Amino acid sequence: PFVYNPHDLQHFYFPDFFSKSQIKHRNRVWRAKCQTASLVFSASPMVTNDLTEYWDIPQNKIFLVPIPPPRRSANAISDRKRFPEEFCLYPAVSWPHKNHKNLLQAWAILKNKGCTIPLVLTGAETAYTQELYKLVDELELNDLVFFHGHVSNNDLTWLLTEAKIVIIEINPNLPRTFGDVELHISAIDYIIPVNYPIPELPDGEITEKDLKIGNLIASKIHDGDCLQLGIGGIPNAVANALVHKKDLGVHTEMLTTGFMKLYQAGAITNKYKKTHKGKMVACFALGTRALYDFIDNNPSVLILDGSYVNDPYVIGLNDNQVSINSTMEVDLTGQCCSESIGSRQFSGTGGQSDTAVGAQISKGGRSFIALYSTAMVKNPATGEKEEVSKIVSQLKQGAAVSLSRNDVDNIVTEYGIANLRGTTIKERVKRLIAIAHPNFREQLMKEAIALGLYPSEK
Repeated sequence: PFVYNPHDLQHFYFPDFFSKSQIKHRNRVWRAKCQTASLVFSASPMVTNDLTEYWDIPQNKIFLVPIPPPRRSANAISDRKRFPEEFCLYPAVSWPHKNHKNLLQAWAILKNKGCTIPLVLTGAETAYTQELYKLVDELELNDLVFFHGHVSNNDLTWLLTEAKIVIIEINPNLPRTFGDVELHISAIDYIIPVNYPIPELPDGEITEKDLKIGNLIASKIHDGDCLQLGIGGIPNAVANALVHKKDLGVHTEMLTTGFMKLYQAGAITNKYKKTHKGKMVACFALGTRALYDFIDNNPSVLILDGSYVNDPYVIGLNDNQVSINSTMEVDLTGQCCSESIGSRQFSGTGGQSDTAVGAQISKGGRSFIALYSTAMVKNPATGEKEEVSKIVSQLKQGAAVSLSRNDVDNIVTEYGIANLRGTTIKERVKRLIAIAHPNFREQLMKEAIALGLYPSEK
């Protein structure tokens, strides 16, 4: 005697999707096994009834073992309103399952006949999953088919614990990402299909100053380092200068087009990362359409919650973590203003302080803050633009200190790198003036002496 569990009885319901030999084999072999078994497992009452009706299996030898819902969905299942009014769930151990292609083709036929019922596919991914994604695109089923019963979400899952109503947009122009950015369909109240273009950040022109600064920073980056890059021409220049490096890793707040190019060039492998080995980790992505296509269904990219990615102690877990950001103004003690012009807010705070501190916690880590030595600024008295130094004796009144002088490591301009970690105020003044524009160095030294930051020659 033995126990038999029939795989499925789909050939009863969808005979057109099976060859005659497949149907004959199932009816002959599976039926015989069910008839000779001492006990038959069934996953649902429907299968139980069909075993009796089609194969004459006595119901007293059929044991019903219903498959329970996932624990995370238990509350949603008991609260039926959190499901769409109608949907079809197709579970499988892995996918693409051999019948998934037929199922999608059938759904395309139903859609053309006016069907708007969502299809939810669950199961573990395989090496052939990309074929299924392509078929969904070809059949124009992006608005009806959900994989895993989850949809991508922008690191706002914590809001679900407070939200009474959850409304999401499904936009085929957005890339589908991996990480902790999934939202179970059972947690959604309303789905709004949209098809508008998403914001793109084109590759800006890299200036001569960008190239000089980029090459200076790149000279301090070694094979196997783990990178964080900010936004702008300088980080882009750094990325361009790293194309010949080997086995770089990525743990960054923002995933840029520069990272994509480095990966495609073979410079990024994430081989030596201590956390998420083999994966690029980021909070979000902003760049060109090519970047979005690159991360779409790309398991080598993880988009994770910002409270985790930007935690300095998480950043510090990777050895040789390198943080590269830009700033607007630096005073002679090393204080960096990266978000305001005086008291006027210019941009967001961002993760500069998190990544800079995290890099210094890292074993072998380094942090670089980059800026041009000068800027052209309109003189309020004359109305004319004039060149001013971005390395100043004191920050403008009301300026926000985005990065404390205690957390600054290296400051970089087109004139060189000033290493400030562990230095005295006097040493900082001397090193920062050395990388200021030559036209302002003498005046900066006079101001430093007047403020008591540097000893007078007398």
